[in-house]
Amino acid sequence: MINGAHVIIHSRDAEADRAFLRDVLEYPHVDAGGGWLIFRLPPAEIAVHPTDGPPAQQLYLMCDDVATTVRELAARGVEFTRPVTDERWGRLTGFRLPGGGEVGLYEPRHERATDL
Repeated sequence: MINGAHVIIHSRDAEADRAFLRDVLEYPHVDAGGGWLIFRLPPAEIAVHPTDGPPAQQLYLMCDDVATTVRELAARGVEFTRPVTDERWGRLTGFRLPGGGEVGLYEPRHERATDL
């Protein structure tokens, strides 16, 4: 049946965002033709949250130690958009993609579905 998911990031500067995923995050990738890179992501989870506003999607990357990850990415020139905060479910921050989009980054405190 379903054996994977494909995440699409719409970007004002797709080339810069692809370079970021390739060179800064060092994600392995394939070239689907014409320079369209498709990246292998770490294991993933999906959650559904209620909203009173319009339906939306968000991308959060997870790490084991957010402080260490922030230091490592900042040393590579990554711009963080907010300080690390402690939430009930984990430690959270976010960073800016070169194309202007924002990606969340968090260290979960909850059991990970990826461990099932």
